[in-house]
Amino acid sequence: MTQEQNTCIILFAKFPDKGMAKTRLQPALGIDGAAKMAKQLLLHSVKQALATGFSVELCVSPPPNTPCWQTLNLPESLTWSAQADGDLGERMYTASTQALAKFKKVLLIGSDCPSLTAAVIQDAAQQLDNLNSVMIPAFDGGYVLLGFRQINAHLFTNMTWSVSDVAAVTKQRIKDLNWSLASLQPLPDIDEPEDLQYLPAGWLDGYELKDY
Repeated sequence: MTQEQNTCIILFAKFPDKGMAKTRLQPALGIDGAAKMAKQLLLHSVKQALATGFSVELCVSPPPNTPCWQTLNLPESLTWSAQADGDLGERMYTASTQALAKFKKVLLIGSDCPSLTAAVIQDAAQQLDNLNSVMIPAFDGGYVLLGFRQINAHLFTNMTWSVSDVAAVTKQRIKDLNWSLASLQPLPDIDEPEDLQYLPAGWLDGYELKDY
């Protein structure tokens, strides 16, 4: 089995609905602009994930059969799944458990980090040739990628999500499990107006930036 065949990227995504997506960017981009940015980030993340050559599963809310997803014209090579019930940890644990029944390596990512390119993801996957787990922390204290060759609920249960110590707590839990970990260079998520400085060149062309 080749590296491509034994690795699965699970990309967690919500539909970029106007008024519901990237709401923290609305002070800078407006309601329409925030939704447009959410869509741009999602499409970019899908493109980079597929460019790795790995299997890519789009784990979504609402479920894949919801008509809104058809409007994005996403590539047919994607595998689709519905996010499980529960908090983010339960959803990641369920998806990871199912993927590890078929793949040797699983990489969890979101759609908030345009710096998470195909090359960066491939490098993270390569770490799992010799180590149990790999993490790319986010500037805000979370993480933009978490990968592993085995699963344990300790990584995901009784966690407080969207706070500044998610990466640190997860690293400690990996240590508790006696797993080896590659912690790679931190990258920025695009969540707040001040994060827009980290967007690739040209990404804000066509947006009307507001004072905030």
